[in-house]
Amino acid sequence: MSEVGPHTSSSWPGLSRPSTTFVAAAKQDVDGRDKPCHDGVGRRRVIRFAAIAFAFIFIATAVFAAWVVSLGPLPLAQVRQVSTTIVDRNGKLLRAYAMADGRWRLPVDAKSEVDPGYLKLLLAYEDRRFRSHAGVDPLALGRAALQLVSRGHIVSGGSTITMQLARLLEPRRERSVYAKLRQMVRAIEIERQLSKDQILDLYLTLAPYGGNLEGIRAASIAYFGKEPKRLSTAEAALLVALPQSPETRRLDRFPEAARDARDRVLDRMVDERIVTEEDAVQAKAVPVPRLRKPMPILAPHSADQAITTVKDAPIIKLTLDASLQKVLEALAHDRAIALGPNVSIGILAVDNASGDVLARVGSSDYFDDRRAGQVDMTRAVRSPGSTLKPFIYGLAFEDGFVHPESLIEDRPIRFGSYAPENFDMTYQGTVPVRKALQFSLNVPAIELLDRVGSSRLASRLKQAGANLVLPKDEVPGLAMGLGGVGITLQDLVQLYSGLARLGNTRPLRELAASEPGDTLRLMDQVAAWQVGNVLIGSPPPENAPRNRIAFKTGTSYGYRDAWSVGFDGRLTIGVWVGRPDGAPVPGLIGRTAAAPILFDAFARTGKLPVPLPKPPKGTLLASNAKLPLPLRRFRPVGELVRSGGEQAPHIQFPLNGSRIDVAGSGDAQANAMPVKVAGGVLPMTMLVNGVAVGEIDGRRQRLVDSPGPGFTRLTVIDATGAADTVVVRIQ
Repeated sequence: MSEVGPHTSSSWPGLSRPSTTFVAAAKQDVDGRDKPCHDGVGRRRVIRFAAIAFAFIFIATAVFAAWVVSLGPLPLAQVRQVSTTIVDRNGKLLRAYAMADGRWRLPVDAKSEVDPGYLKLLLAYEDRRFRSHAGVDPLALGRAALQLVSRGHIVSGGSTITMQLARLLEPRRERSVYAKLRQMVRAIEIERQLSKDQILDLYLTLAPYGGNLEGIRAASIAYFGKEPKRLSTAEAALLVALPQSPETRRLDRFPEAARDARDRVLDRMVDERIVTEEDAVQAKAVPVPRLRKPMPILAPHSADQAITTVKDAPIIKLTLDASLQKVLEALAHDRAIALGPNVSIGILAVDNASGDVLARVGSSDYFDDRRAGQVDMTRAVRSPGSTLKPFIYGLAFEDGFVHPESLIEDRPIRFGSYAPENFDMTYQGTVPVRKALQFSLNVPAIELLDRVGSSRLASRLKQAGANLVLPKDEVPGLAMGLGGVGITLQDLVQLYSGLARLGNTRPLRELAASEPGDTLRLMDQVAAWQVGNVLIGSPPPENAPRNRIAFKTGTSYGYRDAWSVGFDGRLTIGVWVGRPDGAPVPGLIGRTAAAPILFDAFARTGKLPVPLPKPPKGTLLASNAKLPLPLRRFRPVGELVRSGGEQAPHIQFPLNGSRIDVAGSGDAQANAMPVKVAGGVLPMTMLVNGVAVGEIDGRRQRLVDSPGPGFTRLTVIDATGAADTVVVRIQ
C-alpha cells in the first residue's frame, strides 16, 4: 500500500496537478475546435429562420392571391345599369324612367354636367389626394388611425373615393378589418381598370342620397328641381354630406340631421380655407328642402314611343326642343281647361328644312284620365275637315287650268247624289280662286277636286308620305275634300311642311340617331308657292297679326274635330282640338278653337315669323285682267262638252308619263319638242310648267323649247277654257 500512494500521487504528477503547459495546450485545443462550431450553428439557425419566414410569406402571399382571385372580377357591368333617360336635341332631360327595382339612378358626366364648385368641396372633404393616389391613401389611413387611438372615436375616415366606390360596387353591412381590406384591394383593381374621371363619374352615379335616389343628378333634381350644373354653396355642401349617412339624413324624414351634417361640412371647409367664413354663414342660413320634387316628365308621349322603339339604351336623344316643348305643353293645358271638360289638345311643331319634330304635345294633360291623357292625339286618325283643300288647289294650279286670280263660281251644284254646301249654308257667287281658298268655300273646292280627280289627290298625298284612311270598302271620292277621310295630325303637318318647302316633303324625324328620310314629291314648286301665297292672306283670328303665317283651319262633321295648321319660312305647327272619344263638342270650330292656339304657339316660340320663300322662276304673277284668256275663269268639267261637233282639246303627243330624249346640243331647233293636239277651239294657248309660251298653230301643233332634264308639265287651253295636261320626263 505504501507503493500505491506514492505511485498515485507522485509517480503520475499530471493526474494530481496538471502542469501549466498541459492546461495551456488544452485551452488552445478547446478554443481551436469550439469557435467554428458556434458559427455554424448560428448560420444554420439564420438559414432555418429565413426559410421558415420565406415559406410563411410565400404561403401568405399565395393565400392572399388566392383570396383576391376568389373575389372575382369587378361587377362593373351590373353597376353601369342606369335609369333610361330621354333627352332633347341639346341634351336636356325630358323624362327619366326608374329602374326595374324602383331606384332613380341617372348617368352623369362630372366634367360637363356637375358644378365645379361642388367637385371642389367633394374632393377637399372626402379625398384631397384623389388625383395622385393609386386607390388607397396611406396618409389618410394613418391619420384616421391616429385620431381613433388618441380620441377614442372616429374623427375622419381614411377611405378614398375609390374605396367608397368599391363599397358601392359590393355593398356590405359589416364594418370590419376584413371589409376594409377588401375595399382596399378592390380600390386598387378599380384604379388599374378605370381612369380618374371614369371613377369620379361612376361614384357620382352610384352615391346614395336617401330612399331610392342614387347619384348626384337624381338627388339634385329631386331636392332642388334642377340639374347639378349650377349649385349654390349650401346645395353643394348638402350634397357632399348626404352620402355619408343617407338614411339618417334623408331630407324628407330627418331634415335637421341633414342640416347639421351640411353645416359640419361648411365648418371644415372654412378651416381648410376652401370656403370663406362669410359664404359659410350665408349658406348655413339657407333652409334645407323638406320635400322631394317630382322627376320631370316633358314630352311623355314621345318618351313612351322612344323607349318602345329603342331597346336597352341608357340615353335616348330626341330631336325635340325642351324649351319649346315646355311652353306648348303649358299652352295646351291652359286652353283645354278653358274649352271645357273632356276636351283635349294635340300640338305638333316641325322644322321645315330638316323634318325634325321640335315639339309634340300628345294631349293637354298626360295624367288626366277624363281627357284620355295618355292617348297621343298627334298620332290618332281623325277627320281633317277642310284642311286638305290647299292640296286640291295646289294640284289645280299644277295642272294649269286655274290660277289664284282666276274667277270661280260659288253656287249650288250637284254631282250625282252628292250636293256640297258651304259651312254657313250661304253662297258667294263669282269669287277669285284666292278668296275661295282663304274663306274655305266648299263648292269651289269640290269643283276643282272633280277636275283634278279624287284618286289622283289621294295618290299624290300618299306619295308625299301621308296615310289616308278611308271607310271600309270605300274608294277616294269627292267627299274627301271636306273631311270624308281619316288622317293624323302628324301626317297633316308633314304635308303642310311640304308647301313651305316648295313642293317636296321630308319624313318627320324624332329620334336623333335615325337618318333623315329622302324627300318626297308633293307638287310643283310654282304650285306650292302659289298655295302658300294664298294662305298667308287668310283672315287671322281676332287680335292676331295679318300676313305673318300661312294657315288653314278645318272642322269635321258634327263638331268632333277642330284643326288649324300653319307655316312660316322656318316652322310648321299643327293643332288639333276635340274629345279623344270622338264625341261632338257643340260650337267647336277650327277658326275659333284651334286657330288662336296656333297663333299663340308661333308667338311662344320666342322668334319672329320667317318670311316664306320668294316665288320660283316661271311663276305667273298677274291680275285677272292680264291672265291668258283661258285662265281668267274656271270652267267645270260639264262645260267642256259642246254639241257643235267640237271636242275638248287632247294632247296626242307626247303621251302622258312618257320619256322624251332631246339632243342636248346647242342647237335650239334640235332641242325642241313637238306637241300635237286634237280637238279644241282655236286659239289655243300652250303652257310649259304653268308658263305661257305661245299659241298652237292652225295645224294644232307646236315646237316647244325643252326646259331641261327632269319632269315637265305641258298644258293646252283652248278658247273656251277647256284644257288638257300631260307630264313627261325629259332626258
